[in-house]
Amino acid sequence: MEITSTSLNNVLLVKPKAHKDSRGFFVEAWQKARYEAHGIRVDWAQDNVSSSVQGVLRGLHFQSPRSQAKLITVLHGEIFDVVVDVRAQSPTFGEWVSARLSSENLHQLWIPQGFAHGFLVTSPTAIVSYKASDFYYPEDEISILWNDPDLGIEWPLSVEPTISQKDQKGQRLKDLSLSLLPPYLS
Repeated sequence: MEITSTSLNNVLLVKPKAHKDSRGFFVEAWQKARYEAHGIRVDWAQDNVSSSVQGVLRGLHFQSPRSQAKLITVLHGEIFDVVVDVRAQSPTFGEWVSARLSSENLHQLWIPQGFAHGFLVTSPTAIVSYKASDFYYPEDEISILWNDPDLGIEWPLSVEPTISQKDQKGQRLKDLSLSLLPPYLS
């Protein structure tokens, strides 16, 4: 397994060892001891799977006060995955990183608590698995506008994305109350 740090503290690109042959592949998508050896310590509460078609953009979401850490894996297709630091007082507050995750490269993205997450489907279809450290609480979910001009996310768009009504009502990060933002714990 190879771990690559990103410019956002503790957000990691995980490259599990894949065993591929003419039959297909096998990969350990989670193995507690191996991930803990790399500093990823979590007791998972929930697994989620979404299916989307090309051009669907989901996010940018986070929960507060009951934050979730997430491990993102693409089971089929490809996505452009984005993580935004929304931790109050963080030195990288409002900065973002992206990664292309696919069923071909089998990379994963580790997202600790305190970060917003979203993705754009870049293949005809995609199935995405999210391991989450806490339950989903609809009343705690906060959506940031995917195209917040202050964030300047460079989505690889050729046409206008398909976005849920909920996400269309997202807020700009600068308009969120500080009381809604997770704390920065160095």
